Amino acid sequence: MVKTKSELNENLKGLDKDELKAKLTEAEESLRVLHFKVEGSKSKNVKEAKNIKRQIARIMTEINAGKKSK
Repeated sequence: MVKTKSELNENLKGLDKDELKAKLTEAEESLRVLHFKVEGSKSKNVKEAKNIKRQIARIMTEINAGKKSK
């Protein structure tokens, strides 16, 4: 099932800083693996990298928003 943008943001807002950092690490690893798949032409979804980069940006936004509010 595909999650919408608002569902992803709702899930991120409920997480604390450590959980956000764990999700960030996971997303960055996914992007790294995807880059290798693309080089070997094993990836079928060409928009997947764009979606992962957007997810990383959303996570970073939430982490930085937490810094400003404190």
